[in-house]
Amino acid sequence: MFDIDRWKEIIHTLKSNKMRTLLTAFGVFWGIFMLIVMLGVGNGLHNGIYKNMGDFATNSAFMWTQNTTKPFAGFNKGRRWNFRNGDVDALRNNVVGLERLAPRVQGTGGSGANNAVYGKNTGSFSIYGDYPDWNFIDPVDIVSGRFINDMDIINYRKIAVIGKRVKELLFEKDEDPMDKFIRINGVYFKVVGVFESKKGAGQAENEEQNIHLPFTTVQRVYNYGDIIFFFALTADPKVSVATVAEETMKILRKRHKIHPEDDRAMGYFNVEKEFKKVAGLFMGINLLIWIVGIGTLLAGAIGVSNIMLVVVRERTNELGIRRAIGASPINIIAQIIWESVVLTVSAGWAGLVAGVGIIQIIYLATFDAQQSIIYRPIINFNIALIALTVLVISGIIAGLIPAYRAVKMKPIDALRSE
Repeated sequence: MFDIDRWKEIIHTLKSNKMRTLLTAFGVFWGIFMLIVMLGVGNGLHNGIYKNMGDFATNSAFMWTQNTTKPFAGFNKGRRWNFRNGDVDALRNNVVGLERLAPRVQGTGGSGANNAVYGKNTGSFSIYGDYPDWNFIDPVDIVSGRFINDMDIINYRKIAVIGKRVKELLFEKDEDPMDKFIRINGVYFKVVGVFESKKGAGQAENEEQNIHLPFTTVQRVYNYGDIIFFFALTADPKVSVATVAEETMKILRKRHKIHPEDDRAMGYFNVEKEFKKVAGLFMGINLLIWIVGIGTLLAGAIGVSNIMLVVVRERTNELGIRRAIGASPINIIAQIIWESVVLTVSAGWAGLVAGVGIIQIIYLATFDAQQSIIYRPIINFNIALIALTVLVISGIIAGLIPAYRAVKMKPIDALRSE
């Protein structure tokens, strides 16, 4: 491997026709370059989409009530109905695999009319009544204070957790909102927490205009009685969300006298199912990238093989002399394959470095980007190793046919060739 004469001969052979060597190497360079860039951009696209989703629980589902479409138990179809507080304990005690359950109600405002006041400042924000579990399903970053806790729910506390945008609109630039009172639809609430969204720029801007209040407090303040607007739930990691949701809806239909086959009486959104679709999409994208990249690389390897065939033909006399003075077939094969591997790996390594360089530039450009479909593209170290392995194998394959042709020539015939 470290025979200096062999390496000198390889370099001499490659330099003897620089243009041919350059054009042949470019095919391999382009193949590995495109593979690395496409894989990096694919990862960046994956990161960009998932960043917009924040840390949203992928094993979650949402359900809400709709008008019934079938008569049942003496009730006509078209009946309007609501989830009730009693459903919470019924579901927690009877649904196997239920991990978290977060009922939610919504206050008025947030659609144009100002509904929150602090001093002379007013604003229109979305008001939600939540349980602590909500922050495990659709979490936010608490930058100061805390989120809603169980004691807030039990004691009907008038506390508020506000988004960063709410703070900016209601309070002065350097003013600390903690423990200050804001008036929401005429009722005063003490600010106990400020949060930032984990989602992408567009969604983050909307989410940071939310105000979270204790679920029970909103029910009382807005005179909702024991009505629940909708449920968010997560399933145990060992159980599918679809199974948990189906059992949940079965219990709710029975409790509220809904026809067992009335599938339209409840709205239902399975987040896990949608995330699996996205994961499947990216799996398909990665497969396509590998097919295109490997195909391009193999095309370059075929080019190397063709050029090595030309080289073997040009060196017929030389190979004949070697065979005549005792060079073994293995020696001839090794020489041809080494030349092929050196050409392939050198060009491929250059393509790998160039591809990683481009990805690094994109990474730095999108590092702090707030609105970008590609976010922090990266190349996994294992992927780089796989690419190098593919390069070596391509080089060996590219040299096999020319090497086989070289050893098949009889020394006497090789010496006679012009």
